[in-house]
Amino acid sequence: MDQTAVTVAAVSDVGTDAIAVEFETPADFSAQPGQFVKLIATVDGEEYPRFYTISSPDVEGTFEMTIEIDPEGEVTPRLQTLAPGDELTLSGPYGDAYYEGEQRVLVLAGGPGIGPAVGIAERAIAEGGEAAIVYRDDDPIHEARLAELGSRGVDVELLTPADTLDDAVADAFSRDTQVFVYGFADFLDDATDALEAADADPEAAKVENFG
Repeated sequence: MDQTAVTVAAVSDVGTDAIAVEFETPADFSAQPGQFVKLIATVDGEEYPRFYTISSPDVEGTFEMTIEIDPEGEVTPRLQTLAPGDELTLSGPYGDAYYEGEQRVLVLAGGPGIGPAVGIAERAIAEGGEAAIVYRDDDPIHEARLAELGSRGVDVELLTPADTLDDAVADAFSRDTQVFVYGFADFLDDATDALEAADADPEAAKVENFG
């Protein structure tokens, strides 16, 4: 959709220097977990566009984005101070690496890529499917949601930056699985190597590069 005002419904801490911002869903806005939107924040009279991926399982009534805070950044420290009722400008959604009703999903996530990972897993199991998450980070985000997903039968593998992805991916992958990959470029390279080692086709994965 074209640019429109979007209102903050809630802001919560979901990890060290990480927040989840919940927005009221504008009229005619439709999106799937894994798609991303452009948010425009005004700081000292100047507009700063930033792209963030949807981390809620749906956008009915409200939707969520998970944002990692850079204390030295121009925008994210301001987003950390948002409160219910504040408004930003939104456009989108964009991207093709999103959930489309697949019955078994494997999401490989690095850093803030855990946002879309939990949203996709929650959506998949809500629709009667199966999900697995392989998540690598030195300071995990969304631990409460990951624990809840684990209690509902989702295979959640937490890795440190020193761990390779190979064994976890090999254990979780099967031929009927749709793979999603979310993270920064170095993580995407490691994910590609792990998929190849598991005899999976990296070209069939839905991938979003965070930069």
